[in-house]
Amino acid sequence: MPSWLPALYPVDPWTQDTYEDLYELFCRDIRDSRLRYRHFRVWVFPDIEDGKESIFWHLTSRIQKTALVPRRKRKFFPEGKKYEVKQRLPDFRRCERLPWVKPMIGNSQDSKILSWDYLEGDGAIKTYIWLRDHDFVVVMKKYKDSSRRLFTSFYVDRDYKRKDFERKFQNRIN
Repeated sequence: MPSWLPALYPVDPWTQDTYEDLYELFCRDIRDSRLRYRHFRVWVFPDIEDGKESIFWHLTSRIQKTALVPRRKRKFFPEGKKYEVKQRLPDFRRCERLPWVKPMIGNSQDSKILSWDYLEGDGAIKTYIWLRDHDFVVVMKKYKDSSRRLFTSFYVDRDYKRKDFERKFQNRIN
């Protein structure tokens, strides 16, 4: 582990206060701090969802399929077809690594980190900061003034995602 990387945040056992404690950490380290990525400002959208900034939910939860539900009969949908209900649920791996987001952005030039810009298919440039040996990535959107908007972060728990990041790193634009 790099010496600048803090310990994982304890989320097990999960309590009613866990999200509030994580939100305090988010406010201190991310929302209210003056984050910089290689001297350029990093910011977050102030959009609120369920009483907290939307980005907070992207940093601490994951969309999961929760059920297959039969459709009601409608003009364009045959009766009986099922659809998935998706819900954002706490992601323990993201939550416990929330304290890593700020130091990873601040130490993005460390040799233990892969950091690059990638031109996405929609024309957006995203900045990836990947602590590959510990399977954690921070993603930001790059703007014309070189500032970045924090987009998400997550624990990489699937081989196809690792391969996707390897491909994006190989095809980076910086």
